[in-house]
Amino acid sequence: MIDPTTIRTVFMGTPGFALPVLQGLVDFGVDLRAVYTQPDRPRGRGKKLASPPVKQLALQCRIPVFQPPRLRDPATVAQLAELAPDLIVVVAYGQILPAAILHIPRYGCINVHASLLPHYRGAAPINKAIVDGQQVTGVTTMMMDVGLDTGDMLVKRATEIGPEETAGELHDRLALLGREAMEETLQRLCSGRLRSEPQEEALSSYAPLMNKEDGRIDWRKSATTVHNLVRGLTPWPGAYTRLQGETLKLASTRPLEGAFGPPGTVVAADAAGVCVACGEGWLLVRELQLPGKKRLPAAEFLRGRSLPLGTRLGE
Repeated sequence: MIDPTTIRTVFMGTPGFALPVLQGLVDFGVDLRAVYTQPDRPRGRGKKLASPPVKQLALQCRIPVFQPPRLRDPATVAQLAELAPDLIVVVAYGQILPAAILHIPRYGCINVHASLLPHYRGAAPINKAIVDGQQVTGVTTMMMDVGLDTGDMLVKRATEIGPEETAGELHDRLALLGREAMEETLQRLCSGRLRSEPQEEALSSYAPLMNKEDGRIDWRKSATTVHNLVRGLTPWPGAYTRLQGETLKLASTRPLEGAFGPPGTVVAADAAGVCVACGEGWLLVRELQLPGKKRLPAAEFLRGRSLPLGTRLGE
């Protein structure tokens, strides 16, 4: 048995997704020597410097924080080596760890990834799983190597994806599931029961970071496909179409059976939502947003903007 208080640990993470795992390490009782996170960056309209969420939690827990611009810098590697960590835990840090760092801790570098590996390696596994219409996803802890999410798997936790669940909602659930998976990983490590399993390369898939252009809706596709795109890109970067020359963002949708109307045509518009014909079926849109405006329920949106039947979206 290994006493968790003797495991000198360094945590690397940046966004809110990493917070439950960091808090879990604190509660588990490992010897947290330092937290590494991305540098403070300008945020919001005022472009004021803002600290990453992980830095804020680390400071509250009185854990030393380091924010090197580049992990590959020899001085950063030397500094990390001086901390002599037994374990490095990584969650959405934002930089690839070089081999020089991967080889420092005796228990290795363990990453918490938001998919059931080897499916959806890469930066946007949550978004891609929903866009692809997957019904099940989860988290995986893995031993890191020099590849991109290619290391041996340790612990998996699966969960169903709700038919109307958005990427934002799934993100929050998987963050908590990541904490559970990491705690189980530590329990197995401390008890000598931690075993690894190689990933099957033939089953791997990739989920690159999505951008605004990925959110452009093709109304020729089925209502279910468009629905998955909308919820997979909510809250960011958002799915959108064109309305009389303006960008119109869509949210909170539901696919319906429907048999007529050219793709992109408004076939109904009332308090329940805006119904748009797709290549197969109709899409009920319950929330809409114009540039510079707030996202509004359909009933409120229609009070300020008429959408007569036959209006074509996407043009």
